[in-house]
Amino acid sequence: HVQLVESGGGLVQAGGSLRLSCAASGRTLYSHAMGWFRQAPGKEREFVATINWSGDSTNYADSVKGRFIISKDNAKRTVNLQMNSLRAEDTAVYYCALSFQSGLTTKSGSYSYWGQGTQVTVSS
Repeated sequence: HVQLVESGGGLVQAGGSLRLSCAASGRTLYSHAMGWFRQAPGKEREFVATINWSGDSTNYADSVKGRFIISKDNAKRTVNLQMNSLRAEDTAVYYCALSFQSGLTTKSGSYSYWGQGTQVTVSS
């Protein structure tokens, strides 16, 4: 049984930073791509960032490119999302997800396991 638990969310002022973490249990992260998605009130869940199985390739949504950094530590079974220069429009619940694909994937349907989410609120 795979469990993903996000942490690190909270309230921050615009221009500030937060670091989200996702801890996995029940399965090694080797061979798995991981992703972060977010869902704002009244909106559909959207892709934020993805990282491949080895952690040496990443892809980002245009809206966060240059501000967010995704990283992966297979030995520690963690995936992190460093969020800098936060904007009010980044406010959302952020979800960590695990894919059985090893390469980058931006599609939510490619992910088999999801965390419960962590709230990020950016005040303007």
